[in-house]
Amino acid sequence: MAKTRLEKEQASENLLNDFKNSTSAVFANYQGLKVSESEELRQKCREQNILVHASKKTLLKRILKDLGLDIDTKQFEGSVAVFLGKEDEVAPAQVVANFAKGHSIVSLFGGLLEGNFISAEKVNELSKLPNKHQLLGQLVGTLNAPVSGFVNVLAGNLRGLVNVMNAIKEAKV
Repeated sequence: MAKTRLEKEQASENLLNDFKNSTSAVFANYQGLKVSESEELRQKCREQNILVHASKKTLLKRILKDLGLDIDTKQFEGSVAVFLGKEDEVAPAQVVANFAKGHSIVSLFGGLLEGNFISAEKVNELSKLPNKHQLLGQLVGTLNAPVSGFVNVLAGNLRGLVNVMNAIKEAKV
């Protein structure tokens, strides 16, 4: 059954709100995937808190224009799926690019990062960056390194004292 005008306006408004509440977006074509593969991609997106919308190019162009972006959606071949990251800017690029490596049907068109359009090549580069949790772990390790080094130096002095005491004890025996 065809959608009514009211349903179309509601879907358009929902997509616009999702764009406003997202940190990044990736545009891709996954037309031709099997249902099981499509569900696998959607499951990976749900795990990373990424919203997935299949959209018509004209609707997408209108929404992007409402956001102040002039992107020609006619350059996108086939149907367009929008992957919106709510928390991590890198997550949509990583999930879609990694999925595209195993499925040649999936093709990237580009994305949005910090309100600017980025090409498919930039999306691939972005997918190679560590995600937010990995970066936080690296930061904690870097901040902890001087403290743990200092503790090891202090412990080394105590170990040295214990070794000297053992040597004196063995020399007297």
